[in-house]
Amino acid sequence: MPLVVNVASVSPVVARSVETGVWRIQVGSRDLPTLTGTADSKPRRDRLKKLGESGLPFEWSEVRSERSSERSTVTLPLSPGEKIYGLGLQMEGSDRRGGVYHLRVDHFASGHDRLHAPTPLYISSKGYAVFFNTTRPIDIYVGVGNRLRDPKIPRFRDRNTDPKWDSQPDSGQVEASVQGPGLEVLVFSGPTAMAALQRYNLFCGGGTLPPLWSLGFWHRTPLIASGEQALQEVDEFEKRGYPLDVVGLEPGWQSSSYPGTMDWSKERFPNPSGFVSAARSRGVRVNLWEDPYIAPGSELFKAVDPNFGSHTVWLGAVADLRMKAAADAMAKFHTEKSLNIGVSGFKIDEVDGFDNWLWPDHATFPSGLDGLRMRQIYGLLWQKEIDDWYRAKGERTFGLVRGSNGAASRFPFAIYSDTYDHAQYVTALTNSALAGVLWCAETRDAPNPEEWVRRMQSAVMSPITQLNAWASGTKPWSFPRVESEVRAAMVLREQLAPYLYTAFGQYWLNGVPPVRPMSLVDGGSETDQYMLGDDLLVAPILVGHPRRTVRLPKGDWYEFGTGRRAGNGETITIQPSLSTIPIYVRAGASIPMFPSTLHLSSVPSDAHYRLECYGPGPWRAQVFEDDGQTFAYEKGDYGLFRLTVGLNSTVYQEVEDGKRKVIGRGIEVEVKG
Repeated sequence: MPLVVNVASVSPVVARSVETGVWRIQVGSRDLPTLTGTADSKPRRDRLKKLGESGLPFEWSEVRSERSSERSTVTLPLSPGEKIYGLGLQMEGSDRRGGVYHLRVDHFASGHDRLHAPTPLYISSKGYAVFFNTTRPIDIYVGVGNRLRDPKIPRFRDRNTDPKWDSQPDSGQVEASVQGPGLEVLVFSGPTAMAALQRYNLFCGGGTLPPLWSLGFWHRTPLIASGEQALQEVDEFEKRGYPLDVVGLEPGWQSSSYPGTMDWSKERFPNPSGFVSAARSRGVRVNLWEDPYIAPGSELFKAVDPNFGSHTVWLGAVADLRMKAAADAMAKFHTEKSLNIGVSGFKIDEVDGFDNWLWPDHATFPSGLDGLRMRQIYGLLWQKEIDDWYRAKGERTFGLVRGSNGAASRFPFAIYSDTYDHAQYVTALTNSALAGVLWCAETRDAPNPEEWVRRMQSAVMSPITQLNAWASGTKPWSFPRVESEVRAAMVLREQLAPYLYTAFGQYWLNGVPPVRPMSLVDGGSETDQYMLGDDLLVAPILVGHPRRTVRLPKGDWYEFGTGRRAGNGETITIQPSLSTIPIYVRAGASIPMFPSTLHLSSVPSDAHYRLECYGPGPWRAQVFEDDGQTFAYEKGDYGLFRLTVGLNSTVYQEVEDGKRKVIGRGIEVEVKG
């Protein structure tokens, strides 16, 4: 029998410009589907052009591609001291140099890190980004693995005699490899790390702009709560003076679950339309949990059949959403059963890749993908489908998803997970932008009042603020001793809605994420503090660690609320009271806020913005305005306003972007400190 030798062919690459500041490299043949194709991404060319052209800190001649009979590989250069960020939604650490990353949708894919979004994207401290546009699992070696014939290989050292011997000498390159016929690589210029991430987000369609109501407080009811019980909980929030904007129903809203019918329980919800209307009349939207595996014999099963995968999940059928007939059946069913009666969004569970829960790698699907590749994109497919449903109705949504992947920044979803380590929650929140996703730092329960408060304070400063009581049955007032501290945090969240909405407006317009890690802000390595929007620095307090350090970037910073000066470009040590969330405001900033409210949908249209001004004036602010709920903003019906507050509290407004020419609300000014 002849010997078959797997010989690799190494070649220089050809890089083609595809958008302003974006280049494509194709290794081998084009391998479909890609992540951008799965997400149906449409580059925001107008916004990419506004970023302008920018070069790269390396030469294309330094990039190599390689094809063997089984694998496609690309090698990109690294400079001495260059840091690498991203490579999935990581819950530990910051700089990825010196590591090996096997990016696949798998709940325990990388030790303690849980890759609910294994986005194959990295951002360099040198001011560029690289995205591997593949739906295959990918292996990425960052500064690891020296090639024998590399002329730049580090000098050999004798471990016996040389104290500088290194067990892992840096290779000076990134090598990425997939088992497949080809690999598409997209390279984004900067000139800064933040600008490179902006280009990636804009290439993928821009960041999402959620409806205004979704930026308030969310509460999920116990597992099998009935409609009557859910409304009782909603009324209890109102009675006790706690804000509430979304009530989430867990599996018990369905007639059966695991697998689910995705249809209402006649026993617990005899009148679904009446329930949703009753909640809305109280200023509260309804969000539905779904495990997307369909109970055989159900109405939905019959509608989707035969467009299922070969294997089941909890004996439920897996719809192949890449088949138009399956997607159309899903859309029709959900529109009739849920959207048409006013349901405002969904929480999609169990798409994060437990190997012993989901289908096996060798499963088959009618569209031609095997189980391994379908697992890589199933959360992405569900986000696209739900976004399409609401776009067809002309209504925006915001929801939760358990797993995602690249090219997801345009989808109105935040990721959540089963991990409940507080430090990991904060790290995931800080790092989420580096994976092009949003993170929900939900609260569930706590062993003591202190942890309850600190977890709630972390949650209110994240993209979605949620109390998930599906198993615990907890309420904001479950610890009576700290009711006032918890209520204050929840009220603050409602008040900050205009500021948060503006941050999301910037995400859609310019690709700048609302939560910004210090690595992109000023090159810092901290994963326990972050910028929220342009002007707020957030430093959560972890339970059991009442004292902490905070690194203040260059420029004067002031304590939020008190207005006291905190410092300038220095590291401070703080021990705030239990009622205080460590938030710092950039000097000269003015934070737009709403008056206190229990429901964002109940804020009257003539309510004024209150501009809280910090440091010596004059002060400046941005406000993004549109109708807050439809897609009219995509046709230009919005305004991004720059507000300047003079020392006499006179406010001057200027339109920076959009067709709206006048800000829609009155303005009050309060100078802090």
